[in-house]
Amino acid sequence: MDLATIVGMLGAIGFIVMAMVLGGSISMFIDTQSILIVFCGSIFVVLSNYNMGQFFGIGKIIGKSFMFKLESPDELIEKSVEMADAARKGGFLALEEAEITNGFMQKGIDMLVDGHDADVVRETLQKDIKLTTERHETGIGMLSSLAEVAPAMGMIGTLIGLVAMLSNMDDPKSIGPAMAVALLTTLYGAFLSNVIAIPISNKLALRLSEEKLNQELILDAVLGIQDGQNPKVIETLLKNYLAESKRGSSTEEE
Repeated sequence: MDLATIVGMLGAIGFIVMAMVLGGSISMFIDTQSILIVFCGSIFVVLSNYNMGQFFGIGKIIGKSFMFKLESPDELIEKSVEMADAARKGGFLALEEAEITNGFMQKGIDMLVDGHDADVVRETLQKDIKLTTERHETGIGMLSSLAEVAPAMGMIGTLIGLVAMLSNMDDPKSIGPAMAVALLTTLYGAFLSNVIAIPISNKLALRLSEEKLNQELILDAVLGIQDGQNPKVIETLLKNYLAESKRGSSTEEE
């Protein structure tokens, strides 16, 4: 569970709601027309930019910004060195019973056990990295699109409210509801964009960079094991994926 996403988003929403309550009644900030224009309208505009499969798969992608377990590079390096040592002592078949929690690493090790050439292993794993990146980028693009569309839909709602207000100036009772639509759609558009869509889009971009780094680390590890490199050499090469400060601390521990 990503506490930063949850705490940050709930905190922002909480302070906004608190401001509404302190300003009077929260019910004055709820308007059905504005909700339909901004939330429903924005979602359907985003849908028009993608196919149905991509659109309905966004829920799973968004979930990664809240619930996402990813091994640290340190853990992957340690596991890679362990498997490299086992392969040097007992051959690739010794890796067949290895306990591997990372699916991408498991796939690479399975290819080594099956005896695939280095070029085949490299191309297959690089293809997986590319497809994973494309899936992440699709989700990021959809959230970025929503962040752009929401304020625009808010402006459309504002214009609708102003037109309704100006066309009924002779009826004082209609001015209030029309003005509410005009103002609340702008509020809803800003809220949907800045509190929901942009933070989730940025977190998904972070998830992409983290997962891609891990996959590239695993690719180098698998190819190093297949090449029969010394486990210490593999460890040294893989530590390039760590921050410089962590490389230093790892060296001192050795």
